[in-house]
Amino acid sequence: MNPLTWAALAGAIGLEVAGTTMLQMSQQFTRPWPTLGMGLCYLIAFYLLSIALKQIPVGLAYAIWSGLGVVMIAAIGAVLFKQKLDLPAIAGLAMIVGGVLVINLFSRSVSH
Repeated sequence: MNPLTWAALAGAIGLEVAGTTMLQMSQQFTRPWPTLGMGLCYLIAFYLLSIALKQIPVGLAYAIWSGLGVVMIAAIGAVLFKQKLDLPAIAGLAMIVGGVLVINLFSRSVSH
């Protein structure tokens, strides 16, 4: 698989995480700059995801996108916004990471 495909997916995930962070910072769309940044991040993220979908099956791309996005947003929420993660939340996030690893390492549905 073309390395640019994985770069597009990584960029899409990073921009989706940035957009979601700005969504929190927009304070329900009352702050214009974070709101604008959020919209731009989401727009470019979906464009990059569409590029990745040319070679990665949609179910697998979305599993990677959502799994890594959830974990990254939880970490950003804990660090940036001082949101607490209890033990069940941490265990659940670890299972999400495990699922993404299983898909990428063992699934024959995604070609490496």
